[in-house]
Amino acid sequence: MANKDTAKSILNAAEELFSEKGFAETSLRNITTKAGVNLAAVNYHFGSKKELIQAVFARFLDNFCQQLETRLDEYSVQQGDQAPDLNAVLMLLPATALQSDGAVQGDHGQRRLGIFMRLLGLAYAQGQGHVRKFLKQEYGTVFTRYMALVTAASPELNDVERFWRIHFMLGATVFTLSGADALMAMAEHEFGVNTDIGQVFDKLIPFLGAGLKA
Repeated sequence: MANKDTAKSILNAAEELFSEKGFAETSLRNITTKAGVNLAAVNYHFGSKKELIQAVFARFLDNFCQQLETRLDEYSVQQGDQAPDLNAVLMLLPATALQSDGAVQGDHGQRRLGIFMRLLGLAYAQGQGHVRKFLKQEYGTVFTRYMALVTAASPELNDVERFWRIHFMLGATVFTLSGADALMAMAEHEFGVNTDIGQVFDKLIPFLGAGLKA
């Protein structure tokens, strides 16, 4: 197996096992068994379990954040001196994810989005401080810029209240997107309604905006 293919196999195995079992509960042996490689391959490509966890997040976020930076530039030009609209700002994230070369096109992309959202939820729920530090170091600039728009679009909130409401929004988003396939199947079974991931975002964003403004 070529080096590039070996690293990809390790990442594929790691992100699935981490999302299914959690970070602490998944051993490197679990990952190497699923990937069909030896422990030396993990050490060679990633160095440690912590660095492997960070690489899993980077695979999702590197391209996404580059594209989000572009969308923020475009939004800034469009808005000019006008105050940002909260729902439009919130929609920048799914719009970035759904664009033609984004991460959630097709069934495979939707599945990977669900995996990423479960991983993000676990990073907060399981005390993975090194992950949050890594995310801030590597992607803090673009998300600080994004949060400045959220703040400008919700001037009636103080920083403490905004902190709590944003994390409530994050919880709702993780729940919805990590189980989007199941929710869409339930909607089809209960109401005969076919829903795609774009429509899920269309329903989710107004709910989140209303919650932040409540």
